[in-house]
Amino acid sequence: MRPDTVSRTAPEPEQVGRKVRLREVGLRDRRVLMGFDRDMAREATPLIGGGHRHWASHRSGSAGDDIHFGIETVRGRMLVGSVCTIGADPVTGLFGYGIGIAPRHQRCGYATDAITVLLAHMFEQRGFRKCEVSVYGGNLASLSLHGGLGFREEGRLRDTEVVRGEIKYLVRMGITAEEFAARPSDGQTDLGRRGQHRRPRRGKHWRAPAAVSG
Repeated sequence: MRPDTVSRTAPEPEQVGRKVRLREVGLRDRRVLMGFDRDMAREATPLIGGGHRHWASHRSGSAGDDIHFGIETVRGRMLVGSVCTIGADPVTGLFGYGIGIAPRHQRCGYATDAITVLLAHMFEQRGFRKCEVSVYGGNLASLSLHGGLGFREEGRLRDTEVVRGEIKYLVRMGITAEEFAARPSDGQTDLGRRGQHRRPRRGKHWRAPAAVSG
């Protein structure tokens, strides 16, 4: 099936997952998105997928068939990040994406759920055939996340940027619509429940039982 050619001037409908919903970015989100970018720059947060800056993506608008969503929690409707497609081509059926989760909202499973919802929207509703992303080889968290979602490594590219005397490289990963549809749906990629950080029970360290004197 050929990807749709509906004009991107029409607002995209909300897409709802287990933890987050993807919705149109509104005027009230501007300061929040700018704050996310400042926090990410301050903490040097690694970017996921094709690289993404919330405010820059919002200001540039959606080019061609690319779309930009705000990521909002299902419970509480709190904006925690944003995601956009990159280079969506209806003719070839290929697209990439960039996603950013604010540092204070990371490790809650929001990125995993948001990417899953985006892939479902692009594959099942818009008829695209393959998603490709490039991840820096040192970004182990992103590599693990994409591997858990069913992405396969397709090659490695040397990057011209040199950091601390080392040449960085990009890992090219991809997933097709068929592979996405065939992936396990048992919730193995879910991280935590209801967007909460995992915590040890009762918050106490384990202690060995006291010795019993004879």
